[in-house]
Amino acid sequence: MTLIQAIEAGAARLQAAGVAFGQGTLNAFDEAAWLALWQLQHPLDTLDEHADDPLSPEQAAQIEALIERRITTRQPAAYLTGEAWLQGVPFFIDARSIVPRSFIAELIAEGSFDAWLDPSSTQVLDLCTGNGSLAVLAAMAWPEVSVTGADLSPEALAVAARNVERHGLQSRIQLVQGDGLAAVAAQRFDLVLCNPPYVNAQSMAELPPEFRAEPVLALAGGTDGMDFIRQLLADLPDRLTEHGVLVLEIGHERPFFEAAFPQLQPVWLSTSAGDDMVLLLTRDQLLAAI
Repeated sequence: MTLIQAIEAGAARLQAAGVAFGQGTLNAFDEAAWLALWQLQHPLDTLDEHADDPLSPEQAAQIEALIERRITTRQPAAYLTGEAWLQGVPFFIDARSIVPRSFIAELIAEGSFDAWLDPSSTQVLDLCTGNGSLAVLAAMAWPEVSVTGADLSPEALAVAARNVERHGLQSRIQLVQGDGLAAVAAQRFDLVLCNPPYVNAQSMAELPPEFRAEPVLALAGGTDGMDFIRQLLADLPDRLTEHGVLVLEIGHERPFFEAAFPQLQPVWLSTSAGDDMVLLLTRDQLLAAI
């Protein structure tokens, strides 16, 4: 059996088992490829190079066992491997934090909102930092800024600390614990990145097992998904500098957002998943809506 044959067999098993995707991959083939390459200790971008490699019986059995574990536990693949990737950057992950998948990551990498940032920006806040991936990517994208990663969960911050250290950014990223903006006291920021808990109650009740394996604290946003966001938008103007900007991810909750905040006119940023996932608000827009 070759590697590609093992991946195709694994993908067929994942598809037949009805597992859910969306936590690093979007389909059965990519999920099986991830697991197989990780099991063989190959980089995830080397499938073409290794596709026709023959597998020993032991290697084939190990890949099959990992696929079986994915099916029987319904744990996200990232939790099984202890690793996730955003924009080609590797991050440690375990069940203390949600699997990193924010679309803000691609916007940072592509410079999609750089035009809204003041050239003198020096202070960035990654609110609800989780495993710290957006904080790390922000520090990499803007070498001149200092980044604060804040989260309510001490467990998630422990994961984030590993990733900050992994990428050698201890001098550039500060991690703080607290509830929302209370975590950063009276500090003011030029840019706030936030991928908050925004899943509405009905959607929470319908989540597949893979997503229910993640911390509820990082997902559940109340009846309409806007509980955290309401408090954030009320408090944020005092925490932004004069030309400060908020980049906020809300997933599929745009109808709930617009119902909750009809007075706001955000800029909707285009992502690979569409134009309704991430929005931008300036301090002036927030003040005008008060």
